[in-house]
Order: sequence, then C-alpha cells, then structure tokens
Amino acid sequence: MKCIIGLGNPGKKYAKTRHNIGFMVVNDLLDRHQWKLNKNKFNGDYAMELFEGEKVILLQPQTFMNLSGQSVRPLLDYYNIELEDILVIYDDLDLPAGKVRLRAKGGHGGHNGMRSLIDHLGTKEFNRIRFGVGRPTNPVPVVDYVLGDFAKGEQQTINDSIEKAADACEEWLKGMPFLEVMNQYNN
Repeated sequence: MKCIIGLGNPGKKYAKTRHNIGFMVVNDLLDRHQWKLNKNKFNGDYAMELFEGEKVILLQPQTFMNLSGQSVRPLLDYYNIELEDILVIYDDLDLPAGKVRLRAKGGHGGHNGMRSLIDHLGTKEFNRIRFGVGRPTNPVPVVDYVLGDFAKGEQQTINDSIEKAADACEEWLKGMPFLEVMNQYNN
C-alpha cells in the first residue's frame, strides 16, 4: 500500500493559499479519478482507493500545517505503511513559483510541517515533492505570504505544475522507482 500526503491547512479560508499546494495536488489526483476524501480519522481526511490493482491512500492532515506529523504517524502505523511507500507534497519558499523538485530525503528547510513529520517519523528519509512558491519580493512577513493566494500572473504556471506533480505521483503509483520519477520530473 502506498500513501500520498499533501500538506496544508484545513478550512476554506486557506484552500487557495501557497501553503496549501500539497492539498491542491492531492485534489487534482482525486478529481482525475473521481475519488473522494470520504474517511476522517487520525486527524486527517483521506481516501483509500485502488490504483492499477494496488491500494493507495491520499491524505490531507487536518491538524494545521505545524502539527502534520500528528496525523501522518498514526495513519502509517494503523495501516502498516512503510516509509519508502509514502510521498509527501509541500510548498517550498526556496524554489521559484511553480518549480517542482522531487527528493528521496532531506531536512525540513525551515518548513514547520516537514519539521513535524521528521520529528514524528524519526527520520529525514522519505520521498517528497517540493513545490516552489517563491519568496515575497516586497516586505511581507513570510507567514502572511505563505497564507496568501498566488498572484493572478502565477496561476497558469501553478496549475501546470500541479498537473506535473500529480503526473509524477501517478508514475510512482504505477511502480516506477522513485529515483526514476525524480529523473523524469525534476525541472
């Protein structure tokens, strides 16, 4: 069983913010396959579906970003999902808006959601998709920037990159080794 985890914040207030790009990629996958987040447990909303004969879970933690690990760890434990079978999608200030980078391990880079995951999982070695949201160009506090919506001029690039990230998720779900997915989708 594989698990795709999109990080974000719950509620309509945050739905289109930069910090919710992980939720947006999961939503794209849900829409492609007419799946629904129809389970609510482990402080998260999730779907358990079949993809090409294998069970897959798509999870959106409902703990707020900084406590994401409190949702992910119990779900992984309950379903006996190995760390090599997870893929985490989150926003990254250090990448330009729309840049998609896949990595098999790494630190939190100051991202509190990733810090929570690393703390709860006890390792930095798990698959991830870093989704660039850029840094503010004017004197806006970072917290206000990531909790703000994308600029209209960025929207097409963001939409295209959401599709690309979802495509990468599907290749991984089909069984392509993660390092090959990295080589194919890193831009």
